[in-house]
Amino acid sequence: MELRISTKGWVVIPAKLRKKYDLSPGDTVQIVDYGNVLAIVPSLKDPVEDAAGLLRGEESLAEVLLKERNTERKREDRK
Repeated sequence: MELRISTKGWVVIPAKLRKKYDLSPGDTVQIVDYGNVLAIVPSLKDPVEDAAGLLRGEESLAEVLLKERNTERKREDRK
């Protein structure tokens, strides 16, 4: 998709993309410079809520740590 930059440096985000990414007047976006590539990234509307569960894995960290500790105990008991 090709866009033209206005004399004021403005770029219009097409309606189809505004609707797809739920962008409304007054919303903010981030411009990210990836070297030779500029990306327009929608800002999180509620960063705490939107990030909730972002790093969630298949197992909880507590379960993984408990399993590892039990494995260590078994090793220690064998010695």
